[in-house]
Amino acid sequence: MKSKDGKVFLEALEELEREKGITKEVLLQTVEQALLVAYKKNYGEEENVEVEINRETGEVKLFEVKTVVSEEDLYDAALEISVEDAQEHKKKAKVGDIVKIEINCEDFRRNAIQNGKQIVIQKVRESEKQFIYDKFKDKEHDIITGIIRRIDDKHNIFIEFYGAEAILTPGEQSPADTYRVGDRVKVYLAEVEKTSKFPRVVISRKNDGLLRKLFELEVPEISNGIIEIKAVAREAGSRAKVAVYSEDRNIDTVGACIGQRGVRIKNIVDELNGEKIDIVNWKESVSDFVSAVLSPAKVKSVEVLEDQSTARVIVDESQLSLAIGKNGQNARLAAKLTGMRIDIKTPGEVEYLERERGPVVKSGALPEKPQEETPDEIAGESPAPAEPVEEIIEEN
Repeated sequence: MKSKDGKVFLEALEELEREKGITKEVLLQTVEQALLVAYKKNYGEEENVEVEINRETGEVKLFEVKTVVSEEDLYDAALEISVEDAQEHKKKAKVGDIVKIEINCEDFRRNAIQNGKQIVIQKVRESEKQFIYDKFKDKEHDIITGIIRRIDDKHNIFIEFYGAEAILTPGEQSPADTYRVGDRVKVYLAEVEKTSKFPRVVISRKNDGLLRKLFELEVPEISNGIIEIKAVAREAGSRAKVAVYSEDRNIDTVGACIGQRGVRIKNIVDELNGEKIDIVNWKESVSDFVSAVLSPAKVKSVEVLEDQSTARVIVDESQLSLAIGKNGQNARLAAKLTGMRIDIKTPGEVEYLERERGPVVKSGALPEKPQEETPDEIAGESPAPAEPVEEIIEEN
């Protein structure tokens, strides 16, 4: 490598150090190791060879590295050298010393700078991938803030974090959000995975984890462990339910999450662009918890069936629509939050079922519907009253 080319090469490494944060020394060591592999591939593996790049001039030199032995002990000329021969390169060489003998290989030296460039490009790519992976992995399952750089025709949103871009796909966007280029946006970093190319980074505005982390940011009692979030259920952009608990009986868990004059919950709702949030106290008793979660409806009773996965809820007729919610949303969120199947009934419906099927007792499954009669059997008879529709909401 000529001196001028060597200096240009070093300047390029210094520029990369400033732009990419990869130290010049690391790049030089990488080039030395790669050139050594290239040399051995072309000129043989037998010799012990070193490649050195001068840190001041960028000049590439190759050396045979040999151990000094006595004449009678010389067995492997590729790795050993006699004292007499060694002293031609190092005057005071003695048995046991290591000597370096420069190799004059002009063809290899001539191509070294071009090889070095390719090696550096590869190293920079690998370092960038590792840098991105490390930065994102450190924030996995947390909130990160970035800047929207562009939005494509498929509504993918490209957001810049740490000098790298991640894509907020349509499936991870909240319906309540509006996205504009240049806006700062908070997202939940759901997953970071290494791949053969760049790391796979999954970010979301719909994930339940976003709501959980927003509560941790806004409510000190949650971040310091006094209050625990037991469960979160969310239909992004519309409504969410959060169950909280504290071992300290003197703590008003719901009040702490709402904050003085509602300031804490308001900040969270604003971040989620108006998403309604119900906060309930977690209960150890499943029936008590189901009853609390169906708020704002007033529940008369809750019965957990023998399968331990179904809760039969009795509400007055006036509370039925509240318990189920618009398009079944309240009951769906309750099912997700509690992990139970929710079967909502009015007293009238229960009375009818008991009259037609016998008393409903705790069982592993809901009673079978009565077998329908044949047309011949019902000929001439008055039709039976219509059976009410059972409303069973399962956890999504």
